[in-house]
Amino acid sequence: MAEILVLGAGIVGVCAGLALQERGHAVSLIDRDQPGHATSFGNAGIIQSEAVEPYAMPLARRDLLAIAAGRSNDVRWCWRALLEQGKALAAYARHSRPTAHTRAIATYRRLIPQACTAHAPLIRAAGAEDLIRRQGYLELYRSTQALDGVQTMAMRFRAEYGVGVALLDGAALRRAEPAIRADLPGALHWADCWTVTDPAALTLRYADLFVRRGGQLLRGDAAALDRAGSGWRLSLTDGESVQAEHVVIALGPWSPAVLARFGLSVPMVLKRGYHRHYTATAAPDHVLVDAENGIVLAPMRAGLRICTGADLAARPDADPPQLRRGEAAATQLLGPLSPAEPGIWSGRRPCMPDMLPVIGAVPGQPGLWANFGHGHHGLTLAAVSGGILADMVEGQDAYPTLSPARLA
Repeated sequence: MAEILVLGAGIVGVCAGLALQERGHAVSLIDRDQPGHATSFGNAGIIQSEAVEPYAMPLARRDLLAIAAGRSNDVRWCWRALLEQGKALAAYARHSRPTAHTRAIATYRRLIPQACTAHAPLIRAAGAEDLIRRQGYLELYRSTQALDGVQTMAMRFRAEYGVGVALLDGAALRRAEPAIRADLPGALHWADCWTVTDPAALTLRYADLFVRRGGQLLRGDAAALDRAGSGWRLSLTDGESVQAEHVVIALGPWSPAVLARFGLSVPMVLKRGYHRHYTATAAPDHVLVDAENGIVLAPMRAGLRICTGADLAARPDADPPQLRRGEAAATQLLGPLSPAEPGIWSGRRPCMPDMLPVIGAVPGQPGLWANFGHGHHGLTLAAVSGGILADMVEGQDAYPTLSPARLA
């Protein structure tokens, strides 16, 4: 039975701790803040069963011109961001070409179908059923042309991957979601996905379960990690220190900085996202993806959460234009909105250029493990990747494509 430190108490780190516990290991979970209050705090709350093809960089000339001209609300860029992330973005473009993207899909089509199944026992054990809805989400389209364009894709997903999806015309959409005021031609209903009404609360419930099962939840900074003989030592916030045979880096966007100290260079595309909660005249029952406006509208316990697309800038914008455009689009759909909170949340998504998470042993560093780089699918894949990591620590490796060795 190994002593293991998991650095990072986001949803990925907490799930890794739970999976290692289940294998009989003594685990301590360490973070600077309380669980779920960094990257895991700000997401659309979807456990995606349909995301079998990871998000590739749009390479079509028309799409690139729309992004460059600021017409697309999916991605916002600036020259400084391109300079700072140029190498990783170029690698992302290479991996978005058909042959490389097909390799990523081969792994994702194994991972994604496990997502809800892996979360289910943790949700039950953590007493978190009140946070979970099992009705899928609606992907809205504002033009008949756009809706017609996605029908082939949706039917292919259903035939190839067994994904539960239905095409709703305008009348069926109005019956399914009467809060929508706009006259839309229709939507896709991704029926098998689960949604979470408070992602931070779900992470806290999982962390409470981890503690009830005997785990330690400690405060400390991963930057203080160092070698101690054949193992590892970390100084804690209270001045004490802990030692362990194994350490797991589950720090999301902060993982590259820590691993650089131990000889592993991690190219990562950091995509900033924003959200804010609103009070709506008539709140929707489903999570709504407004595909043509690059936003997600998610009913949460704190209000209607508007989530934006990707901002490549290193520093957050106090008045993000993507969120302003999102507010206008949401008002067209649902009627007047008013902010339910004064501030705007901002955080960065840890996206690997090859679109695959990094899970496994760090080359040349015995006892050092990685579990990060889940991009937009941290919540979705957290429980799956925790199990994969625990299997690897036990000497089993069914996913060599995820290994950190690919970065060395």
